[in-house]
Amino acid sequence: MITSNRVKAERALGHIELSGTITGMARDPIDRLRGEMEELFAELWQAPRFTRRRGGYRPSVDVYRSERTGELTVVAELPGVDPARIQIYVDERTLVIAGERRRPSAAGRVYQQMEIDYGRFQRQIALAEHIDVESCKAAYRRGVLTITMPAAKRASEPMRVSIPIKRTK
Repeated sequence: MITSNRVKAERALGHIELSGTITGMARDPIDRLRGEMEELFAELWQAPRFTRRRGGYRPSVDVYRSERTGELTVVAELPGVDPARIQIYVDERTLVIAGERRRPSAAGRVYQQMEIDYGRFQRQIALAEHIDVESCKAAYRRGVLTITMPAAKRASEPMRVSIPIKRTK
C-alpha cells in the first residue's frame, strides 16, 4: 500500500495521475518503444489459436536431388486429400501442386476445438535446375505425393505440362 505521505510526495513530483496509479517518470523514446513492442507481442501470444486467420491448409514439402542420377524428387504430405482433386503442373523452372483438402461432413458435431486445417492449397516450388518436363512422374500412396523429375541435358522450349498421378497401394 502507498502511504498518504508518499502519495502526496508522488503527486507533487507529477508521478501519480488523478486516479491514484503510479506512472513512471518520463522515459526516453527507446524505453517507450520497447514497452510498446513488449505489449504488442504479449497480445499476439494471448490470442487463441482458433481466432487467428491462417491461409488454410498448406502441405509440407521436401525437395531433393539424387547425386547418382541427378533426378529431382518432391515429396508432399497430403493426408486426407483425394488424389483425383490434385493438379500438378510443371514447366522448365517451376512446379505447381494445387488441390483441396475438404473437411468431412459434420452433421450433429459441436466442436470444442478445431486445429486441423482444411481448404484449397497451392504450392509453387522454384526448381534450381532444368528438368525434362515430359518425363516427370507422380505417385500417391497413403497420403504422400511423390513427384520425380529427371534433369534435362539442356534447357527445353518453355511449356507447361500436367503430370498425371498414379495411385499405388
